[in-house]
Amino acid sequence: MDRSQQAKANFLEGYNCAQSVALAFCEDFGFTKEQMARLVSGYGGGVGRMRELCGALLGAVLVCNLHNGYTSPKDLDGKAAHYDRIQKLCGAFREEMGTCLCRELLGRPADGNPVPDKRDKAYYETRPCPRAVETAARLAQAYLNEHPAT
Repeated sequence: MDRSQQAKANFLEGYNCAQSVALAFCEDFGFTKEQMARLVSGYGGGVGRMRELCGALLGAVLVCNLHNGYTSPKDLDGKAAHYDRIQKLCGAFREEMGTCLCRELLGRPADGNPVPDKRDKAYYETRPCPRAVETAARLAQAYLNEHPAT
């Protein structure tokens, strides 16, 4: 199963959007499923269900950070190069999905309620989230293919 389909399967299993994407790549970086799920657990719902930056995109950014993010605060060139790559990743996501913001993807503002919505047939049929996790995972895989690991 390719990464985008794995991410969608993860989402349909009940993982949040960020977990769904990151879990599709966890073994590449030596994380167990439990470790990766915990690491990105707060990114779902646009960060803690605040409907900010899409959690699926945040999962993809995490994958890219693990692959070749910069490590030294003095490496300004490496920092700029990494930020450029991340901006391009986010731009590609925005181009395909229309926005990078969870609330805009869902077509509604945050309601301040931290309780996740019930996952049922209507939930999956009315949300762009399965497509968002597929898109984010596909873009993360393309990123890994295009940029050498550091």
